Amino acid sequence: MHPVQVGPHSIGGGHPLAVIAGPCVIESAGHALDIASALRDIASRCGVPLVFKASYDKANRTSRTSFRGPGLDAGLKVLADVRARTGLPVLTDIHEPAHAEPAAAVVDVLQIPAFLCRQTDLLVAAARTGKPVNVKKGQFLAPSDMRHVIEKITGEGNASVLLTERGTSFGYHDLVVDMRALPMLRELGYPVIFDVTHSLQLPGAGDGVTTGLAQYIEPLASAGVAAGADAVFLEVHDNPSKARSDAANALRLDKVEALILKLKRIAAASREGVAS
Repeated sequence: MHPVQVGPHSIGGGHPLAVIAGPCVIESAGHALDIASALRDIASRCGVPLVFKASYDKANRTSRTSFRGPGLDAGLKVLADVRARTGLPVLTDIHEPAHAEPAAAVVDVLQIPAFLCRQTDLLVAAARTGKPVNVKKGQFLAPSDMRHVIEKITGEGNASVLLTERGTSFGYHDLVVDMRALPMLRELGYPVIFDVTHSLQLPGAGDGVTTGLAQYIEPLASAGVAAGADAVFLEVHDNPSKARSDAANALRLDKVEALILKLKRIAAASREGVAS
């Protein structure tokens, strides 16, 4: 496996466990900067590579009345400011091919949402920017199906591909994580990220909102790292009950440091004597 370079960090290929973390959506410029600064300090104390993530638009909210974010132009200004003032590499998701170029001018990683992981035009537009592309595996796909997604990106000459596991649909309003999916995805030859918090969603299970099971973040993250994840993806908020998106499955900011330290120990133990 060849690692993918994200800012100053190398993800995969035997490099240390990385963390991708931040609020689900940009709620305000000040809030995004505060969370990013706090996460930067935590990552520094823990000695882990950190990528800040936040969305400028959540185009797939359950209800049309749900908060979607500040939009492309205002959101990218916030992310540019966070990147400049914290020094952190930044990830955001795109939903339309036309957003690829403007987003790539600001962020370090373009992310393709799970529901859009087979949208060829979107994948090609992201790939053509030359930026690393993180694709979330659709809740409806088997790990092996992601080889076709990879081909759409690498066919444009971009080999900086990251694959994210975020749970599989299990009946109505529920997701499960098959831990076999993590090594299966790694067998495709690209670094694998485990989106812990989105895997704990209960999609649409509330009254027009997605609910979740944040109380299981720690055991699920631990299992995913033990199964070989190269990075973990965490929705983080200082006050999840007040979060404007994914409130029920976000990790509280004051719990991040202890979790990262535990995951580092698990990663070290699980990698002993195992070739990348």
